[in-house]
Amino acid sequence: MSHNKNHDSQQLPVGRLGIISPYSCAELGTKVDNYLVSWRKKRHNEGVLYEGYDRDTYLIGSDLPRFGSGEAKGILKESVRGDDIYLMVDVCNYSLTYSIGPYENLMSPDDHFQDLKRVIGAIGGKARRVNVIMPYLYESRQNIRSGRESLDCAYALEELRD
Repeated sequence: MSHNKNHDSQQLPVGRLGIISPYSCAELGTKVDNYLVSWRKKRHNEGVLYEGYDRDTYLIGSDLPRFGSGEAKGILKESVRGDDIYLMVDVCNYSLTYSIGPYENLMSPDDHFQDLKRVIGAIGGKARRVNVIMPYLYESRQNIRSGRESLDCAYALEELRD
């Protein structure tokens, strides 16, 4: 099979790859990162080169500190300007807690979705593309309105798109 240089250039990403995997999806994010580092090192030896292709990690450090009131903020620990970001979140991770005053509160799908929006807010439009990887679609169980009730999944998807 002949080597087609145009074909390879069509497969190049738009920006440098970055993975943001907050607490809810940290373990999966680490596994994906380890796989990509190994796979790209092999490809590097095949002559695939461009700035930022071969890295020790593709994980972008982030933090979601909570205040005593239970409110939070999203923080990125490095620049994502021009990057292709893959943001992973597991809205069904019920093992995480946060404090509200003296009480421990279990994180709900709503809390995880708000954290997702906080990280997107911290990106602040600087990334070239932001892709959300959500193994379970937030509020996906309701797809038909019966009476006077909200269609949260549709609103959530519109919010992410915007």
